[in-house]
Amino acid sequence: MTLLQFPADRRTADVRRCADALQRLHGEEANCFWRTEMAQFAKGFRAQGVEEEEIRHQAAIFMHAVQMELQMAFAEDERDASAY
Repeated sequence: MTLLQFPADRRTADVRRCADALQRLHGEEANCFWRTEMAQFAKGFRAQGVEEEEIRHQAAIFMHAVQMELQMAFAEDERDASAY
């Protein structure tokens, strides 16, 4: 087991940055952005000597955190829209 100082899902600034970008981007632009982010994500972990299985786990929990951030933003937008 690898001890990570900052598990990926707790990197709130990165989670929010990705969610914000994905709200603005659509289609192939969004896909390209996400692929690039995940490639950089894995590269950073590999440079630290993290095993591939742990990188996959961290990628999954990061992706889940981004999805949750997107869902919260969508719920906020819905709530704001219904207030008018």
